[in-house]
Amino acid sequence: MGMKVFVAGAAAAVLLAPAAAILGVATLISPAAAGSSSCLWDGQATGSLGVAGPIPPSLSAVNTNGQTVTLHQQQLTRAATIIAVGKSQNVPARGQLIAIMTALTESSLRVLSNTGAYPESDDLPNDGNGGDHDSLGLFQQRPAAGWGRVAKLMDPVWSSRAFYGGPSGPNHGSPRGLLDIDGWQTMDPGAAAQAVQVSAYPDRYAVNQPIAEKVLATLSGASLSSSLECAQTGSDLPANLPLGFPGALIAAAASQLGKPYVWGGGNFEGPTGDGFDCSGLVLYAAYQASGGRVRLPHYTGDQIRLGQGIAWADKQPGDLIFFGYPGAGRPHHVAIYVGAEKILHAPRTGDVVRYGTIGEFAGEVMTVRRLG
Repeated sequence: MGMKVFVAGAAAAVLLAPAAAILGVATLISPAAAGSSSCLWDGQATGSLGVAGPIPPSLSAVNTNGQTVTLHQQQLTRAATIIAVGKSQNVPARGQLIAIMTALTESSLRVLSNTGAYPESDDLPNDGNGGDHDSLGLFQQRPAAGWGRVAKLMDPVWSSRAFYGGPSGPNHGSPRGLLDIDGWQTMDPGAAAQAVQVSAYPDRYAVNQPIAEKVLATLSGASLSSSLECAQTGSDLPANLPLGFPGALIAAAASQLGKPYVWGGGNFEGPTGDGFDCSGLVLYAAYQASGGRVRLPHYTGDQIRLGQGIAWADKQPGDLIFFGYPGAGRPHHVAIYVGAEKILHAPRTGDVVRYGTIGEFAGEVMTVRRLG
């Protein structure tokens, strides 16, 4: 039994640990190192994440005020993460530059706790305590402004995704990330950073543009790298997502985690009736991840006819798994496979879009298809 399923989009994230010398490609770190989060499935730690690319022990550059700024390996690791997340979301180099400028200005490329406003933030991996009102993390984002929960904003991967925003961003345009700003590509980089951050000091981002340019040039080879089948705490994305369209499909579906199940819910633009049914989630993710090129029908019986049939043993992240009752002749449910016998789906009335396991459908007929 088998058929191939289709996944789109971008994906998981990884961090590099600090070291005394240049780090090599595909360095993996333990959860405690460099503020990396553990990988969790259903609350169980299963591994760690990494970033590919060399990180020098330090880098110096001069800002527009003529001041020399030296960044150390941990700070450069944070910049590499921002670049890697941007690449995974197909953000062009200009967008990555703006993100680095922003984090340089807001936190000096450090994941900062805020023990005054959020005492629990000190228990999470961090690079020091900040204390700027109620802001925290790499981009000094505010939970009260809707950027995310404390634990998520202390995750440099998740906070980078939030800063970039766009179709696969976790905040769905509210607050707006960079990709949600109309015309950001033609804005002065400092103005684009300000459009996202809405700072009381709008001119300060441009000061760090020369430093950000040197950082980006030095770390431009950074990319996501992990074969571990796990999800990063806070990012809600598996770490083994393939780059390009299959991974982007998972990322698009994961952006809707927690939305309620609504029978018949979901279209190409998002939830209807505030939620999704199983096939509505799949058609939304495919459309968003493909830039509008893939328009699936809203019915599992039609979706199962598309793509290529794949043997069960050959299934990969991004494949669609259709579930049917023995003898029924047609499927009643579809889910996106994310690896390690895990799925992402909108299960049933009273439930929400969430991760689950293939074992939830034990005894049913399972068919795998791959689109594309």
